[in-house]
Amino acid sequence: MSLIFSFPDNIDQAASLAKEVPFQLGGMEIHHFPDGESLVQIKTDVKDQDVNLYCSLNNPDSKAMAIMFFAKTAKELGAKSVRLITPYLGYMRQDKRFNEGEAITSRIFASFLSQHFDSLVTIDPHLHRHKTMKEIYNIPTQVIHAADAIANWIKENIDKSVLIGPDEESDQWVADVAHRANAAYTVLTKIRHGDKDVEVSVPDIDQYRDYTPVLVDDIISTGHTMIAAIEHLIETKMKPPVCIGVHGVFAGNAYKAMQLAGAGKIITCNTILHPSNEIDLSNLIAEKLKRWG
Repeated sequence: MSLIFSFPDNIDQAASLAKEVPFQLGGMEIHHFPDGESLVQIKTDVKDQDVNLYCSLNNPDSKAMAIMFFAKTAKELGAKSVRLITPYLGYMRQDKRFNEGEAITSRIFASFLSQHFDSLVTIDPHLHRHKTMKEIYNIPTQVIHAADAIANWIKENIDKSVLIGPDEESDQWVADVAHRANAAYTVLTKIRHGDKDVEVSVPDIDQYRDYTPVLVDDIISTGHTMIAAIEHLIETKMKPPVCIGVHGVFAGNAYKAMQLAGAGKIITCNTILHPSNEIDLSNLIAEKLKRWG
């Protein structure tokens, strides 16, 4: 039987996964010294075992060294393989050199993980200029999609919905979810003047006045794109929108700011631990791992 270990904020998901696949739960400790250094201790024998590490990579700078220490130590202790299960995969958005001298961190971080893990499982990574994970990862990867789970939540919780993508990049993603939910959809036009200055077009949505607008995006980070969309929808006298994100990063006060802007409800998948988690993707991860082995 394979082993599964987890970072502290993913213990519940790892325990749920262990029952489904099944895995044997392994014990580990991460200690942080006063100077910020980390010490990882693996407390379960991993010799000749296939090892899985469950760690969602939000705040990746605070976790990167520890996951590397874990992978290296597991292999030193005789693990046959070490797989990373990371529902949210950080460092995917900087996928080109936008300004002279910038690091293309998506490629660098992919190289880092590929050096230390034998395979990787993730959920809806932010693939934009990189069309597939194979373009930047040198290890086998499996991508799980949350579209069905989100569509099912919409069908079960909203009687009459129109899905709205907050920008052009979300078009394909929103169209897919809308198709699965048997719902109408449209996409707003976004002009970004800076990290905190986003202008969103006012859509022609008179035909959807009686519908509940559902804003759908893969990542909610600063929330500025969502907030701009919420404000414009409120201005058109539509119902308060339901905001759904696969990955709720919610940097700073993003969650509170979205509430204050007029969001009717904010829902996320449980790829990053947050009170807004209402869509559980554990069964999708379990199904993927059962098929993959």
